[in-house]
Amino acid sequence: FLYLCLSKHCKPRCLPEGIHFILLFSRQGKLRLQKWYTTLPDKEKKKIVREIVQIVLARHQKTSSFVDWKDLKLVYKRYASLYFCCAIEDQDNELLTLEVVHRYVELLDRYFGNVCELDIIFNFEKAYFILDEFIIGGEVQDTSKRIWELLPFLLLSSLCIDGKASTSANNSRATGI
Repeated sequence: FLYLCLSKHCKPRCLPEGIHFILLFSRQGKLRLQKWYTTLPDKEKKKIVREIVQIVLARHQKTSSFVDWKDLKLVYKRYASLYFCCAIEDQDNELLTLEVVHRYVELLDRYFGNVCELDIIFNFEKAYFILDEFIIGGEVQDTSKRIWELLPFLLLSSLCIDGKASTSANNSRATGI
């Protein structure tokens, strides 16, 4: 996984340098989850999503899961009825990005128990939370399966925070604040 670099200023890379965005969409082209690690106007994001969904859905199932797109590379994989698509730097390793996608799916499976499109639709906040714990700022934080052990605790803590936030909001409404 590591490449040999002759320059003393160059460090070996074994993980994708930077994921620009992650899209989850259905076979019908409906966007189910999107996470952007680059700043773009909403209009531009919508245009990009439309274009990428068309490109990926038009490809034959037996073709490569890698597409050169503009100055980036699209790496996608279909799991059941959902496509998981990442945009990475041109020089990043596609196979490692596929592994990152697979690990995210494993985390979702671990939490939801064989994740499906409906889990993402009705529990999107949990899917975002898991993604945010796994990838921060477009960089993978932890590749080990150790995160699986922490997953129930992370999600439990998020529920506690959500519960406190909604309880305090209800209390303030009840008191008229």
